[in-house]
Amino acid sequence: MTSLFESQAPRPLADRLRPQRLSEVVGQDHLIAGQGPLSRMLAQRRLASMILWGPPGCGKTTLARLLAEATDHRFEQLSAVFSGVADLRKVFDGAKQRRSMGQGTLLFVDEIHRFNRAQQDGFLPYVEDGTILLVGATTENPSFELNPALLSRCQVLVLHRLQDEALEHLLQRAEALVEKRLPLDSPARQSLRAMADGDGRYLLNLCEDLLALPEESAVMDSAALVRAVQKRAPVYDKGQESHYNLISALHKALRGSDTDAALYWLARMLTGGEDPRYIARRLVRFASEDIGLADPQALPQTLAAWESYERLGSPEGDLALAQAVVYLGTAPKSNAVYSAFKTALKLAKETGSLAPPSHAVNAPTKLMKDLGYGKGYLYDHDAPEAFSGLNFFPPDMERCDLYQPVERGFERDIRKRLDYWKKLRTAKARTE
Repeated sequence: MTSLFESQAPRPLADRLRPQRLSEVVGQDHLIAGQGPLSRMLAQRRLASMILWGPPGCGKTTLARLLAEATDHRFEQLSAVFSGVADLRKVFDGAKQRRSMGQGTLLFVDEIHRFNRAQQDGFLPYVEDGTILLVGATTENPSFELNPALLSRCQVLVLHRLQDEALEHLLQRAEALVEKRLPLDSPARQSLRAMADGDGRYLLNLCEDLLALPEESAVMDSAALVRAVQKRAPVYDKGQESHYNLISALHKALRGSDTDAALYWLARMLTGGEDPRYIARRLVRFASEDIGLADPQALPQTLAAWESYERLGSPEGDLALAQAVVYLGTAPKSNAVYSAFKTALKLAKETGSLAPPSHAVNAPTKLMKDLGYGKGYLYDHDAPEAFSGLNFFPPDMERCDLYQPVERGFERDIRKRLDYWKKLRTAKARTE
């Protein structure tokens, strides 16, 4: 219950500007406009339990409140960070009583991924029988953080980070509410939106600080703005989905020879606090997986970059990683070694314990010689062209061409050698 004096207490600008109708929500038209999923639900006045997945400050809490109001549900809010079993039991008991009187309960659980597996399972019977309409909010990928049983009973709706147009709309609303113009020139206004990094709540907090400046304050340029407000670090969690998304973007940009984009993702990871050694390990992997022998220097280059970082540390050693990224991005690409090894592993599992041919094994004892070990071996250096043409696959297994070098980079020369040796091997087989 709101006290008599609570309405007179100061409220943050972001709270005062909280949308009162769905039409006032910005940046999420894919959900609430036209035939968006929330529009269809509200048109039928029949909501389903859902998970709202999106970055901070994109409107998850606001949407949940508006949905409850639009469908005459009692709005109950919990935070998984501060709530426990007793809090959940209290909400469930209240929801049962209201249900018996004909009113539904929309339970909004912020940071729902913070609940453990057992706590998440506790929602299931109350969601299934309709005691509560569950709306969970999370900044993490529900596929990894929520129980499959709970996910199967909820619709996952993805909210987007706020784009520049939506952020500007929020700034204009703030200026209209306080009847005051932000003391920023046009480039600084753009910088302010960039600082928000798609977070509407953070933008309005910055805006509130600027609007509180004295009326006679000079108009700021971008440099003055940076001095006046604290710029936060980009949203990046080394242990969660953004970690895997960004390293995936770096790897795929390198594979696509988009060197500039690869440098950008490298910078994003480093400024976000990623361990440079993790990046170095992934670059070494890339050198073998996606370049291989198309450029034999790719692997030494990445190993040298890793060693340089170990000697120099950050920030000096970061440049060595950037050099490796540029080298890998501009190198000819081939996954021939990677593909050949995968096929070889598959064959090894399928063929079991086939023995090598006798000429491929040593005979260090007389018994082994008597058994035929080493029989028929030809020393390649003594053969014409230094190539004996012997088959080193198991006798009961057909030869197969595992390694297929591409017509790019150094592998073009390797291709010529393999074709030449294949020709010699075929000619030798005809004469035997």
